[in-house]
Amino acid sequence: MTISVVHVTASDRFAGVEAHVRTLACAQADAGLQVTVFGGDPVRMAPELAAHAVRFAPARAPWDLVRALRHVRPDVIHSHLTAADVAAYLATRLSHTPVVATRHTPQPRGATPLRRRILRHTVSRVVAAETAVSCYAASFVDGPCTVIHAGVPMQDLVPASDRDRTILIAQRLEPEKATADAVEIVAGSGLLDTGWRLLIAGDGALRADIEARVRHLGIADRTNLLGHVPDARELMRSASVLIAPCPAEAYGLSVVEAMASGLPVVASSSGGHLETVGSVTPRTLFAPGDVAAGARVLTELANDPALRDRLGHELHNAQRERFTIEAQVERTSQVYRSVL
Repeated sequence: MTISVVHVTASDRFAGVEAHVRTLACAQADAGLQVTVFGGDPVRMAPELAAHAVRFAPARAPWDLVRALRHVRPDVIHSHLTAADVAAYLATRLSHTPVVATRHTPQPRGATPLRRRILRHTVSRVVAAETAVSCYAASFVDGPCTVIHAGVPMQDLVPASDRDRTILIAQRLEPEKATADAVEIVAGSGLLDTGWRLLIAGDGALRADIEARVRHLGIADRTNLLGHVPDARELMRSASVLIAPCPAEAYGLSVVEAMASGLPVVASSSGGHLETVGSVTPRTLFAPGDVAAGARVLTELANDPALRDRLGHELHNAQRERFTIEAQVERTSQVYRSVL
């Protein structure tokens, strides 16, 4: 039986959720599913989806999704984030198409107690199955939930000897990501005084603040703010260390992408990081906000290429064993089959 699925997300931009949807949809289509995606930035979503024979239509708001969903009859609707969950609920009240909802954030469905109560008695009751990107995100779900870690493409292992003396930060420059902590860690390590450079890939509301912080710390001449980078994987293949400071990361796809090429990761010991890099190389974790501890871990890695090689090899093997796209597609298909 060929399963037809429509992924829905109420957005016209491109962030972690949209990247998750795009990657999963393409892999599902390659595996033989009939896949449609509603929502996401057309410029970033449409070309790659089309290359994998995935139908795409933009949607900025829940009502856009409701209108789009009324013209399709898939076997399953797969919703991503609360606005999409609401749209799926409204669109399926007559069709009764089963809805699978994925929790991408470490918070309950609904921003206030009143909204949570309303959603619990409406949307949550018609969702046929819940999944979450991590055990951490699943802990905020009321009721049964299947954890499905997102996979990434496999890459060749890059040894420390083939990497540049660069430290990479690759994330959106938004308050919840704690990019300033990562900058402070690099500055506190003193590595930029010994020939290392800092690369910051990403953009967002705090870009001006990060630029000011870099100048204030006196490291602007050894730091490159690259802005938005369409694909950070090449940077990850040449950098020597990735820093992931977010104190409440639901999953952290960039960390898993780093693991794929054997790039060691200095990460906060919280959230989804505990399930990815923390489950393989716990010695490279630091308490959220503990800049001094992060600097010590970074310095140890930078000064020991053999250690970076060993940890990179362990991360590379773990990604191939536990964080593959193929495993993600199969586990997701199992959830679909359970609601049909």
